[in-house]
Amino acid sequence: MRTKAIILDEKAIGRALTRISHEIIEKNKGVEEVVLIGIKTRGIPLAYRIQKNIEKIEGITIPTYELDITNYRDDINKEEKIDIKEFVLDVRNKIVIIVDDVLYTGRTVRAALDAIVDRGRPKKVELAVLVDRGHRELPIRADFVGKNVPTSKSERVSVMLDELDDMDMVIIRE
Repeated sequence: MRTKAIILDEKAIGRALTRISHEIIEKNKGVEEVVLIGIKTRGIPLAYRIQKNIEKIEGITIPTYELDITNYRDDINKEEKIDIKEFVLDVRNKIVIIVDDVLYTGRTVRAALDAIVDRGRPKKVELAVLVDRGHRELPIRADFVGKNVPTSKSERVSVMLDELDDMDMVIIRE
């Protein structure tokens, strides 16, 4: 696969996450009931970055958790379930914001919803993504989007984050 285009560089990612952080605060009229849940792998560092942005803006550190949705995926055989670290959180009456890097078919978000609802009934669930590339297979949409990037199904959106890849960049590959 060859790189077709750089969609977001380090500064653009920072600006997008700052904007998302402000939108979360505004939409929820503060963050007192908000918890962030980052989907493994790249949703986790994005959730922590949003947490830090909100702390700078509001002076409040909101709870942030990591979620491995492996056992909730619809393409995993029930017998193939693995032992994963589960987050301990009572989501009842909380505003849960799921954070992920790319929204594509919606299947990852569906799996995350199943995992969260297994832990209780949230007051509300919202979705924050760095990139929405379209091609949904399920009726799922993001509440907070860093960048909408129309793609073909043959293209691949790659998100690289400093915490995992030693650089911040979003590219489209053919």
